[in-house]
Amino acid sequence: MFLSLIKGYWSAAALIMAIGAQNAFVLAQAVKKQHHWPVACLCIAIDMLLISIGMMGAGAVIQLWPAALNILCIGGVVFLSWYGLQSFKAFFNPEALSAGRAQTTFKAAILTALGVSLLNPHVYLDTVVLLGSIGNQFHGAEKYGFWLGAMLASISWFVALTLLAKRLAPWLGRPQVWRWVELLVALMMWGIAFWLVWELLAVI
Repeated sequence: MFLSLIKGYWSAAALIMAIGAQNAFVLAQAVKKQHHWPVACLCIAIDMLLISIGMMGAGAVIQLWPAALNILCIGGVVFLSWYGLQSFKAFFNPEALSAGRAQTTFKAAILTALGVSLLNPHVYLDTVVLLGSIGNQFHGAEKYGFWLGAMLASISWFVALTLLAKRLAPWLGRPQVWRWVELLVALMMWGIAFWLVWELLAVI
């Protein structure tokens, strides 16, 4: 069981640690020290839920219903394009010099976390389909070990990311530096949106 736990941990870590919209948002909230722990906990909960759905065999259902992923893809493009535009405006706007201290409401932070977590079809392909497919190759205690390892990877990653960002906050949170962080976030969001459009056009 221990070996399958390690396999689950590193399989999930390799997918979760990839730089994406979810990680960028968690990083930004932690640097600004605004609702960062609730956001991180929500991302962990979503990962654990999707991993569990995959381990229960739902990956096959998603593979048989590609239209659902296409709908999510369209929603993701709209949301990520809008989010990227907000960050891009913050970079060029003179008021962006105080962006690192701009207040975000708890509701807005939670809704945005839900958006960056659930409006990207790759989240479902990685957690539900891919991890589910790998994990379901195990049986009995080994399957539960893989399942536990995958969830531990999500917990440890988002806790570590939040703590690291808080440590770097005195530097990253400086107005002149934060403007460039906003630009990086904008480019990242638009890059993911472009990738989603590319993949959507490929299946039309």
